[in-house]
Parts: sequence; structure tokens; C-alpha cells
Amino acid sequence: MKKSQRKIGAILSYISIISSTLVQLLYTPLLISKLGQSEYGLYSLVNSIIGYLTVLDLGFGNAIIVYTAKYRAKGQFLEEKKLHGMFNLIFKIIGIIAAILSLILYFNVGTIFGKTMTRIELHKISIMMLILSFNLFITFSFAMYNSIITAYERFTFQKIVAIIHTLLKPLLMIPLLFLGYKSISLCIIITVTNIITVLSNYIYCKKILNISTRFMGFDKKLFSTIFGYSIWVFIGIIVNKINWSVDNFVLGAVSGTIAVSVYSIAATLNQLFLNLSNAISGILLPKMSKLIAKNVSSEELTNEMIKVGRIQNYMIFLMGSGLVLFGKNFIIMWAGKNFTDSYYVALLLIIPVCFPLIQNLGLSIMQAMNKYRFKSLSTAAMSIVNVIISIYFAKKWGAIGAALGTCIALIVCNIIIINIYYYKVIKLDIIKFWKSIIGQVLPFSIPILIIVLIMHFTNLTGIVNFIVYGGSYTFMYCLIAYYLTMNDYEKNIVNSLLIKLHLKKVK
Repeated sequence: MKKSQRKIGAILSYISIISSTLVQLLYTPLLISKLGQSEYGLYSLVNSIIGYLTVLDLGFGNAIIVYTAKYRAKGQFLEEKKLHGMFNLIFKIIGIIAAILSLILYFNVGTIFGKTMTRIELHKISIMMLILSFNLFITFSFAMYNSIITAYERFTFQKIVAIIHTLLKPLLMIPLLFLGYKSISLCIIITVTNIITVLSNYIYCKKILNISTRFMGFDKKLFSTIFGYSIWVFIGIIVNKINWSVDNFVLGAVSGTIAVSVYSIAATLNQLFLNLSNAISGILLPKMSKLIAKNVSSEELTNEMIKVGRIQNYMIFLMGSGLVLFGKNFIIMWAGKNFTDSYYVALLLIIPVCFPLIQNLGLSIMQAMNKYRFKSLSTAAMSIVNVIISIYFAKKWGAIGAALGTCIALIVCNIIIINIYYYKVIKLDIIKFWKSIIGQVLPFSIPILIIVLIMHFTNLTGIVNFIVYGGSYTFMYCLIAYYLTMNDYEKNIVNSLLIKLHLKKVK
């Protein structure tokens, strides 16, 4: 049952990502054209600012997944009920705090952005922040239920809700855009769709999983234990928010909304890569928690990381190499010539991100082992460096400079330092891992060289360029992957999927 849920969850995760990608590709150009580059930057900036406040989760959502999975693995159902009852109250308190903090920002937007924004822009950003403050209160009040569904490994329901949420937003927003409504109305739609999502999770937990959230007293020992775990996850969330959101904030303060809009296009593509990494590893945290509770060997964990990493890498390397080959023409075709610099911003953000994304299961292993402290502290140190150099570079080179600061931080912390820690402390065989990945990607030099030669001797532009070159490269990539790089386990996954889709007969 659980294994089936994980497989279905992984498939639905990719369907969700594909749906989200198609929505962004089709919807973003419309959004830019209807809002205008300046207001699109304003809209992106508000979402970025509100994103900072989501860190008030304090890592408790992640902790609920880990501890619920551990309690269920050990049959400690009373402890599980105490956990849920206590954190149901805690999350409601967090929701109130988040709303208060967002209101403080609402009353101080003029002080923060008054030098770079017009009076009209300041009025709009104030209203949007007021709307999204209510969104935050609702989100936190019901946040626990999504974590419970993950811990119970009910991924089918969870991913279907995510897909519906992805599709519902543009379906509601597009008519409003054509009627002349702009960013404020879009924030209202975001809030409405979010309420629908969190209420769906709440009803599922109550009616299907029979989750009890009755407060059974405040267990100080339990809270202390969980807080000791979650505080490092919380710090990690904070520094990740800083690394991914600080550039928008800095650009809004020193360069204005145009630079923010250029950066936001690249950030949209970057978010796709981050989502891809979570498609599989995000559903394996409960499994990792159970394995760690059973004291499995480092060799078994390494093999699991290689197995998941290779599967993730097929998609990540395809998209990373595709970005390098076709990204510039695609962004110009997609967002317009005013966003040419977004290509260089995207390269600086995405290329260094590809490496840790392949290893994302390692973070789940660290969390399950309660060894996330080093990751959080090292990333925190690098985020400080990121802020300092991003401000300096942003003043000199705008959006590209801000991205360069983040790029340097990513390479040092998320590639060099973390791999040393995996090898020395977690005792994962990282050399074996990277040997497997390098052997996997070497054959892909063949389609890359072929497409580079074709592009050099032909001159296609616009949508034809993307369809012909991109389609040819993807076709060659898939053939090379199946016949030259996939092992038996990976081929079995592909074959079983093709059989279910009636694209291949059972032998």
C-alpha cells in the first residue's frame, strides 16, 4: 500500500510539475502583457515579501512528518495524538503572529520602498500585503494537516489536490485579467484558492484518516525534543528564503520594479528546478524516517540516495542542458526582448542548483537522523555573505549582479561544503554516488554535440527554433537514456509506465 502510494505519488508529482510548468509558460506572458512590466515586478515583490513570513512555520511542519512517521512505525499511537493536539494549537498561534507581522510591514511600506516606488505603487503594494496577511493566517492555522497527510503517505490525494490548485488559479485569474483587473484582484484569487486547498486537507484528515486534534495538554518534554529537531530545519528554511528571496528584496530597494521583473522571470524557471527535486525526495522523508528508526546501514542509505538521485538527474540534466542550449531564445520568445538579461540570471541561479538537487534525498536523511544542524549553520553563514555581495553586485550590474551573489553562495555551501559533510559525518559514500552520476551523464554529450552542430549550420528563430531544436534534442536524449544509461531498475520503471499507458505490450 505505502509503496504503491509512493509510486503513484511520484508520478502525480511529475504530472503536477508538468501542469505547473505549462501554466507558467502560457500564463506568465499573458500576466506580463496585462499587468505591464512594472506592475508584474510589484506583484512578484509582494509575493516574495510574504514568502519571508512563511518561515514562521519554525520547521514544525517538517517535524510533524518525521515524528508522526516514527510514532506510527513504533506503534506509539497515543504519542501521535498528543503530538497532533499540541501542534494544532501551536500553528493557530503562529498564524496570529504571522498576520500581526504582515500588518506591521503593511504600515511601513513607505519607509522601505518609498525611494524607488511611486505613490500609486506604494498604495497597491499596501493593499496586496493586507490581503496576503489574511492568507498567511489561514495557511498557518491549517498547515499541520498537509504534514499529516505526507506522514501517512497518502500521496495520491495530496498530489491531486495540488494539481487542482495549480490549474484553478489561472482559470479564475485569466477572465479577470481580460476584464481589466490587475494585481490586487490576483492576490484575492490566490487567497481563495489557498483556502480551498487547506480546507480540503482538513476535511480529508478528519473524515478519512480520523485524525484527532483534541488538545491533551502541553507536553514540555515532547515539545523540547521536537523543538531541538525543528529549530535547525527552521534555520535552514530561513536561510533558503534569504538566498532565494533576498535578490528580489534588494533589487526592489536599490534598482526598482523593472529589475525585479527581469529577475522574477529567471526565478520562475529556477522554481521549476526546485519543484523537480522535490517530486521524489519530498515523498520519501517518511520512508527515510522509518529506515533511520530501524538503524539501517550507511551502505543501504547510499544505495537509496544513488537510486533516487539517478532518477531525478534524468529530468534535471535534460532541463539544465536544455536551458543552456535554448534558454536565451526561449525567454525572448516567452517573455519578450526586454527580458533578455533573464537568461543570464537563470544560468547563474540554475546551473549551481542542479548539483544539490540531484542529492536532495541526502537532506531527508540528515533530517531523519536529526543532523540538520550543520547544514543550517553553514547555509546561514553563506546567506550573510550572499546578502552582502548581492547588494554590492546589484548596485553595479542590476539583476545579473544580484544573481551572481547567490550563485557564489550556492557553489560554496550547497556543492562543496555539503558533500564533504555527507562523506565525513553522515558516512555516505559520496565518491560512489558521483561516479554513478558521471557515468550516467557522459553519453548525453552525444545529443548535445549533434544539436550544437545543427544549430551552428541552420538559422531557425522563434517558436520553430524551440520546437525543432528542443524536440530533436529531447528525442535523442530519451533514446540515449533508455539504451545507453538506464540500469535494469530504471528501465523497469519506464516499461511499467509505458504498459500502464498502453504504449507497450506486456511480454
